Amino acid sequence: MPPSESDQTLLIDADDTLWENNIYFERAIAKFITFLDHKEHTPEGVRQILNQVERESIVSHGYGLHSFLQSLVSTFQRLSVDPATPELQERIHSFASHIAEHPIEILPGVVETLKYLSTRHRLIMMTKGNPVEQAGKVDRSGLKEYFTAIEIVAEKDLPTYRSVVAKFDLDPTNTWMVGNSPKSDINPSLAAGLHAVFISHDNTWVLEHEELNSAPAAQKLLVLFSFADLRKHF
Repeated sequence: MPPSESDQTLLIDADDTLWENNIYFERAIAKFITFLDHKEHTPEGVRQILNQVERESIVSHGYGLHSFLQSLVSTFQRLSVDPATPELQERIHSFASHIAEHPIEILPGVVETLKYLSTRHRLIMMTKGNPVEQAGKVDRSGLKEYFTAIEIVAEKDLPTYRSVVAKFDLDPTNTWMVGNSPKSDINPSLAAGLHAVFISHDNTWVLEHEELNSAPAAQKLLVLFSFADLRKHF
C-alpha cells in the first residue's frame, strides 16, 4: 500500500494499543483463581464462568476497575460454599487494587510513532471505559500532547462511531480507526464507513475477541504487527 495523504484523521485506541492494560487484569485473575482453588471446576472452567459474569457486569456497571472487582466478587459468590464476607471481599479486591495507579507501560515504538504521525495527520485518541479511570491513564501516559482531542466513550459500537464522525465533522473516506480489538476497534468502525488498522496484541482481552471482518468495497483494512509499522503507511 502506498503512503497515505497527509490530511488523514487517525482515531487511535489506547488500552493495549498505546500502552499495556489487560496483562494487569490477567495477573489479578490468576491470583483470584488460585485463591478460589475450586474443587470441582478447573481453572479454565472458573475462567469461563468469570467471562460470563463480566459480560453481565458490563451491562450493569460498564467497563473499568469497579466492574471488574464486582465480577470477581460475583464469581466467588457463585462458586464458593463460603459466604463472601467483608474480609473475603477485601482479600478479593486486593488482587486488583494496584491496577488503578499502576505506572503506564507504553508499548514499543509508540512515542516515536506518535511524534511522527502528529506532524502529518490529525490524531484523536478514542478510548472506552470509566471516564475518570481512562482520563487518569491518559494523564499518566504523557501522550496527550500528540492528540488534538481525547474522546472517552462508554462503548465502541456502530452508533458511537457515527456519533464521533458527526462530533468532529470527519470525512469517513479519509478517517482511520487504529486498534487491537476486532470487536471494538475494527468491525464497528468498518461498519461506520471508516478505514481501519488492526494491530495485533498477544494479550487482548478475551471479551474483545471476534473474527476480523473484511473491509467493504471502497474501504481499506491494514493488518500490522506493531504500532511503529504505521510509519510505513502514514
